[in-house]
Amino acid sequence: MSKARTIEQAYKLAREQYAALGVDTEQALKTLRRVPVSLHCWQGDDVGGFEKFGTELGGGLAATGNYPGKARTPAELRADAEKAFSLIPGRHRFSLHAFYGEFGGKLVDRNEIGPEHFKGWIDWAKRLGLGLDFNPTFFSHAKAADNFTLSNADKGIRKFWIEHGIACRQIGAAMGKALGKTCVTNVWIPDGMKDTPVDRVGPRDRLTDSLDTMFKVPVNPKHNLDSVEGKLFGIGCESYTVGSHEYYLGYAISRKTLFTLDTGHYHPTETITDKLSSVFQFLPEILLHVSRGVRWDSDHVVVLSNELEEIGQELVRGHFLGRTHIGLDYFDASINRVAAWVIGTRNMLKALLKAMVEPTPTLRQAEAAGDYTTRLALLEEARTLPLGAVWDYYCQQQGVPVGAAWLAEVKAYERGVLATRK
Repeated sequence: MSKARTIEQAYKLAREQYAALGVDTEQALKTLRRVPVSLHCWQGDDVGGFEKFGTELGGGLAATGNYPGKARTPAELRADAEKAFSLIPGRHRFSLHAFYGEFGGKLVDRNEIGPEHFKGWIDWAKRLGLGLDFNPTFFSHAKAADNFTLSNADKGIRKFWIEHGIACRQIGAAMGKALGKTCVTNVWIPDGMKDTPVDRVGPRDRLTDSLDTMFKVPVNPKHNLDSVEGKLFGIGCESYTVGSHEYYLGYAISRKTLFTLDTGHYHPTETITDKLSSVFQFLPEILLHVSRGVRWDSDHVVVLSNELEEIGQELVRGHFLGRTHIGLDYFDASINRVAAWVIGTRNMLKALLKAMVEPTPTLRQAEAAGDYTTRLALLEEARTLPLGAVWDYYCQQQGVPVGAAWLAEVKAYERGVLATRK
């Protein structure tokens, strides 16, 4: 019997098991096909970018490991991402940082960048049918050396970063217009202090003014959506982060921007699952950054953990998928970078699929009736249902490798392409 036939038979049996609980796996797969995940450019080159300033990675960011073969040019990064996309079922997106532009070997400062520096990326995305997302780069720059950018006490430095933010929003709008797919431009800044500050108010007053000035310049929301991202702490701002969770949640609600929830930006034992239904009470859309912190915001490759499964459940149970822009945010330089993309994205999709084939209507009925025994029993039974057979069938449908077969393709790509990079 052929491998394809074996996968189809396994799926048929799984479909029957799920149907016995009232789950339509065909509908689940149809829904999953419509969910894009935005892969992050910074996994492909350890947050290096393509500027020529020679500034080291800063802003509390650190990429560890020296696995050979990282992308050195935009063309190499695009080739690596394209390989990853070929191993992931579905049609997805790509997220860029501002210092990944193509500057022709010239020194183009952050407040001078424009859509012309991302034409190569737009053309590439158009060829592959991808959407693009964008991020201003408020780190790895001389004017961010003290970990203060939009909240800097120096008016001239604030002006520089405001201009950078305005330029990035215009780039995002150009991407969205050219591709016919709305771009989400996400604002994260490293601003904060290593030790306890005396003045917590001043930097936040300045940040509010800077953001208001930056967002005052109009862009078409059909082309670009703005999002703001908070954080608990980081290297160099262990005691005080200007753009905290509470700050940006208040800002997003009052200014009607999107709000970014990053799974690594909270206390080590704090998850975002319960935050989703709370935030969606007051915001129409959010940006979700999926990462994996180990003891701190260490941005490990996403695995199919309980936390990831719970996020998938909440998005599906709450009917939030149409209101959530899902992106990945980690950078691991200790393993093959293409594999890191593939592992994380496939796991994100598996978590969503697992939630989609949960007998949610039956569980809701039991809960509404106060029958918590049935709720718990069915939740536990669902854990051992044959999700793998449904996933394998989906991958086969989408024309990508089934199971671990994708790894052989990555290894072949490593031998033929990555190993030639010095």
